[in-house]
Amino acid sequence: MIIGNATRDPEMRYTPNGQAVTSFGVATNRRWTDRNTGEMQEQVEFHDITAWGKLAENISQIVK
Repeated sequence: MIIGNATRDPEMRYTPNGQAVTSFGVATNRRWTDRNTGEMQEQVEFHDITAWGKLAENISQIVK
């Protein structure tokens, strides 16, 4: 499970045999306190997501 913010709107397309495929991006971040310095640290990661079938169709309608 990835919980984050969409970085781009989903792009849905169909394979030659009619299978739905949706691609989009998600950014996640985590924050923690550095044990040595006591300073807050933050790390951001970017994920490329690909969904297939009915899930792909649902994502293309819901995620913006």
